[in-house]
Amino acid sequence: MMTVIAGILTTAMTLQYAWGEIPCPLCLLQRVAMFGVCFGIILQFRHGFSYRNTGLSMVFSLFLLIVSVRQTLLDIYPRPGHEYIGSAVFGMHMPVWSVLIAVALLTAFAIQLIVWGNQVQWCEKPISRLPLLRVLATILSLYVIAIGVVNFVSVGVQCGVGECHTFGYALLK
Repeated sequence: MMTVIAGILTTAMTLQYAWGEIPCPLCLLQRVAMFGVCFGIILQFRHGFSYRNTGLSMVFSLFLLIVSVRQTLLDIYPRPGHEYIGSAVFGMHMPVWSVLIAVALLTAFAIQLIVWGNQVQWCEKPISRLPLLRVLATILSLYVIAIGVVNFVSVGVQCGVGECHTFGYALLK
């Protein structure tokens, strides 16, 4: 899951930097939600299976669903002067993709809890038993943290200490 989310966040940042598509405030909230999901998964890597870590990821998945549904509805019926900004990926805009991603994440976490919820013994420290998996999980976790830091800095440049907006982006000047 974290590999897919890292790819999605990398794609979003590529659209931002390479194609000049400035993320709106709701897009930024969707990124925060995806980083939150990744944080819960990183905790699973470090400490083994925990209902708390899975619940944390599920809460951020639900937050992603709420924000992306709101943005999708705003794009279906835009306010005057606030038409959609951004290009489509495989025929759908990013908020619609975020709705699908959030539903897929919630479904995956629910299946995880249904299938492995009571069998905590097998997964108390799964990473420590597989050194290659531990190295890959560490590299992926550090990558997600790095793109999170880059995103945080770019939001600071975009928004400053005021309200976020989609015009006057200092990185694109």
